[in-house]
Amino acid sequence: MPSRSSANLLDLAESNSDYADPTRHHSPRLPRVLTLPNVLPDDSLDSPPPSPSITRRNLVHHPLPTPRFPPVPPSRLPSFSLDPDSLSILLLSGLPESCPVIHVGTIPLFVSPDLQDEVADLLFTRFHCVPVFVSPEIHSLFYHSFCKRHLWPLLHSQLPLAGSAGGATPFPPNLWRAFVSANKLFADKVLEVANPDDDLVWAHDYHLMALPTFLRRRSPRIKLGFFLHSPFPSSEIFKTLPAREELLRALLNADLVGFHTFDYARHFLSCCSRLLGLDYASNRGHLAIEYYGRTVTVKIVPTGIHVGRLHSIAEASETKSKASELVARYAGKIVLLGIDDMDLLKGIGLKFLAMERLLEDHPALCRKVVFVQIANPARSHGTDMQRVQDETHSLAARINARFGYDAIVLIDGPVPTPEKVAYYAIAECCVVNCIRDGLNLVPYKYTACRQWSPALEGKPKKSVIVVSEIIGCSPPLSGAMRGNPSYVDHVAEAMNLAITMPEAEKQLRHEKHYKYVSSHDVAYWARSFDQDLQRACKDHYLKRCWGIGFGLSFRVVALGPNFRRLSVEHIASAYRRTSSRLILLDYDGTMMPQPSISNTPSDEVISVLNGLSADPKNVVFVVSGRGKDSLSKWFASCEKLGISAEHGYFTRWSRDSPWESCMIPADFDWKKIAEPVMRLYTEATDGSYIEHKESALVWHHQDADPDFGSCQAKELLDHLENVLANEPVVVKRGQHIVEVNPQGISKGIVVQNLISTMLNRGKPPDFVLCIGDDRSDEDMFESIMSSVKNPSLPATAEVFACTVGKKPSKAKYYLDDTVDVIKLLQGLATASTQPPRSAPLQVSFEGLL
Repeated sequence: MPSRSSANLLDLAESNSDYADPTRHHSPRLPRVLTLPNVLPDDSLDSPPPSPSITRRNLVHHPLPTPRFPPVPPSRLPSFSLDPDSLSILLLSGLPESCPVIHVGTIPLFVSPDLQDEVADLLFTRFHCVPVFVSPEIHSLFYHSFCKRHLWPLLHSQLPLAGSAGGATPFPPNLWRAFVSANKLFADKVLEVANPDDDLVWAHDYHLMALPTFLRRRSPRIKLGFFLHSPFPSSEIFKTLPAREELLRALLNADLVGFHTFDYARHFLSCCSRLLGLDYASNRGHLAIEYYGRTVTVKIVPTGIHVGRLHSIAEASETKSKASELVARYAGKIVLLGIDDMDLLKGIGLKFLAMERLLEDHPALCRKVVFVQIANPARSHGTDMQRVQDETHSLAARINARFGYDAIVLIDGPVPTPEKVAYYAIAECCVVNCIRDGLNLVPYKYTACRQWSPALEGKPKKSVIVVSEIIGCSPPLSGAMRGNPSYVDHVAEAMNLAITMPEAEKQLRHEKHYKYVSSHDVAYWARSFDQDLQRACKDHYLKRCWGIGFGLSFRVVALGPNFRRLSVEHIASAYRRTSSRLILLDYDGTMMPQPSISNTPSDEVISVLNGLSADPKNVVFVVSGRGKDSLSKWFASCEKLGISAEHGYFTRWSRDSPWESCMIPADFDWKKIAEPVMRLYTEATDGSYIEHKESALVWHHQDADPDFGSCQAKELLDHLENVLANEPVVVKRGQHIVEVNPQGISKGIVVQNLISTMLNRGKPPDFVLCIGDDRSDEDMFESIMSSVKNPSLPATAEVFACTVGKKPSKAKYYLDDTVDVIKLLQGLATASTQPPRSAPLQVSFEGLL
């Protein structure tokens, strides 16, 4: 049944009339409640996806966009107001007008338990905000300690190399537990108010990186997007975090993951490849990762600014008055502007040093140029922040004393938005010199404000930007002067070029930037992400879902409705009533785990194969890509076992029968062409090697660097296809391999030949079981399924194509791993010797998470 808080909040949604955006309609519906916890209802497969126009958006942030003020007697409750400059409010301009929106997040104060219901009612009634109440102890450990002192520096490519006698900071388990606990509180609150079957959930930033796992565990079909507003580091940096896999899997539990730039997305995809072994592909312009049957889309779209909001502030009388005051104050001077948080990575001190170098190299600019730096309050606390603040003030004072005037004007925040807009409007140049940053919207705001600058009223618009080449906003600002923020001389020269640049060039650069900023605003960003999230979730109702894994390693397996697990009970009756059975088994990854140190089959595998092949009604074959010598040696004790080696080039029906090769002419002169090419790539790719088969050559790169090996495999594939274009061979790329085979060789042809031989012997198969795990086995599955339509086979033929692992496949059945394969084969080996039993009552737990 619905929780009390959920019902209360939704009742409030129906009666709300004071929400900040009265044009939005709020649908009076309760979430559909599942009859059993964590069980997917059977009819959910047939439920159509909701219409986007009525789908509610649940925006999850830390914190809520509601600054609080002390209570005014006699009220016991603090007062709240919406922050109109908060991103979570600005992005509403890009969402459909008719869709209701709920904000979920924390509030920056402790609320005693006896007041929490009243505060929640107040926030929801007035602002449609749902507070997550986190205790001060957990919040301090979660936000100030773990997020700000560990996770934030790591995402900005800063390693924790100080703080202990050994020179490195140990991973703090208690802080990690607080992070996980806080994310779980967010998930609990989201699921109180969200309808997982209909609503869209959009979570923001690194504070909530574990949230998707908690939401996906509770609601496997939740429509979930996540946008990371910070950078994402390279795999070499990210893998230093002990919880790296948990956070990666958490992000992969979202349907859509957004980043500001391709660099950040590329690092994320590289981490997924190197740490989880997942590949990505481009699908109609979208990057996507196949993750246990789910497609996780990776989107690259930078956040923008709300141009209309800035315009209205710029036109306000308060702003114009402040701008006039600043024009008078800095009359006859050239104003350079910087606006940053007081932070370790914002490069404020480097800008001051560049200003000092500018005045050293160009004495004529002394007393003519002023650098105004607005320092917003630091978002975290500690001795590091205090030291940065003290050093910044000390550096500004030293430079001013050296040149005898206020060359640097350092203004400690908070500074009201109208005053910032006024500074943007009067500055000739904006300098953003961050060492590392996610996107940084300061140059965008500066460009927009210069468009409406009172100082340029009636004059051509112009602006110049000096920007760090490392931050996310640098690539779109193609007219900015980019440089390395640590190279002080270069930054100083860029500042001088900005001052001395011809007016016409300033105008051209401004026009180029303003065209981009005005068209790629926050509404464009929100609308684009929202539309892609709907697109990414459109097939949720077409698949069945299973939950696997524990803790933060949890993930959902999504498979087609006709894809089911193969059990002994399901297949045994068909096995008993048939008399001519064909059993086809792959080797590596099917009967032997992959990778495995020893490839020799275990005694258990030998025993079960001997048991099956001893039945005169059975024809049992191992169909493998391995060479015939290895397979002959390994299965020497299996007298009646058939083997098809090298994907069917060699076949024998029993241990004592001779090897038969396919009827393809044995011309292997192509090896003289292919082998030198493979050898060239082997020498250039550490960890790769060449496998020589009688009929094929295989280049392996599973032990090479994942990215480099994959890149080399693509190049090798292209190279071999070119040099072997006129040869009777096929070049294929498999899992960590590039293989060259004669034309007409595949496991699918093996199946056709075996069935044809059985037909010619007067024993057409009435039972076919095929089990495999990789791409080459898909040919077998396809051939077997097409054989069902063969009029030469008995009309009642039982066909079971089964893949190993829950993954998309042409097979209709699956087994989890090699252990399940052996158990199934053992069950079949004993099924014909046991009388059929009455089937026990079966209780289905499909979908149970």
